[in-house]
Amino acid sequence: MFTISLKITKRQIIAAGAAFVLAFAGGIWARAAFTQLRGTPAQSSHVVKINKAAGKTAEQRIELLGAFGWKVQPEEAEIVEVLIPKEFDDVLEEYNAIQKAQGCDLKKYCGKRCKRYSYTVLNYPGQTENIQANILTYKDKIIGGDICSLELDGFMYGLAGNPGTGNDAASGGQEGNNPSSSTPSGEAGNGNTKAKN
Repeated sequence: MFTISLKITKRQIIAAGAAFVLAFAGGIWARAAFTQLRGTPAQSSHVVKINKAAGKTAEQRIELLGAFGWKVQPEEAEIVEVLIPKEFDDVLEEYNAIQKAQGCDLKKYCGKRCKRYSYTVLNYPGQTENIQANILTYKDKIIGGDICSLELDGFMYGLAGNPGTGNDAASGGQEGNNPSSSTPSGEAGNGNTKAKN
């Protein structure tokens, strides 16, 4: 049998701790330096959190849109009851990716009925019509939203995707998506789609 005996002093423990802290700080500094050389951010863009904000009244929904820089007509263009499917297809997965970038996840609401409030956007840069803001609510709490073009070859962004604010990358924007097929909508033939007159 072979036995090794070590005597560690308080001074050695402090020296080892200091070496560890210096190595850790050096690693952080090195990562920041290499990131600057590559010209890419060290961390992903911030996540806009809108999940479960109050959305019972039109004023609350318009206030949320205003916080992102959007000016909308005060009257809803449409109010629709929607059913979030129990299973997502590829299109809904893409739409949910936009929602996740905002701190929301529609998969938590699979099989639930919610409401989609649509507003006409008045200040979209370079386009004065056919832009819509959609807010999804469940039990009067906001669970998602998007800004989209109603044109056939339109676009869709998260609520922070206002090109005028430079937040497109943070929004998880999906250009070229047809918003009518990407936004959860009332199921055909179930009689639950209600448009406000």
